[in-house]
Amino acid sequence: QVQLVESGGGLVQPGGSLRLSCVASGSIFSIYHMNWYRQAPGKQRELVATITSGGSTNYADSVKGRFTISRDSAENTVYLQMDSLKPEDTAVYSCRAQYGIRSYWGQGTQVTVSS
Repeated sequence: QVQLVESGGGLVQPGGSLRLSCVASGSIFSIYHMNWYRQAPGKQRELVATITSGGSTNYADSVKGRFTISRDSAENTVYLQMDSLKPEDTAVYSCRAQYGIRSYWGQGTQVTVSS
């Protein structure tokens, strides 16, 4: 069992930055692939970024070059650094831990990009 708690969301102006954190507890963090998803009102949930247990990363085309996912196994934490934010990045951002058929979600954190 894994518990995930996100933080770091908020209101930011276009062009600004935020760093989201997702702290994991309850299991061996390092074996899990970690993902960040987002869901905007009226839209389907979108996979934003992935980091594998080995540290390989992948990004949605819409955030490539602007977002960076990283993990700190000593702190059991995965981060999403978001730069050059746009209004269309406004969404609830959630982290997900995957290992085999096991999948765990956090509760989400709101990111609003607006002037």
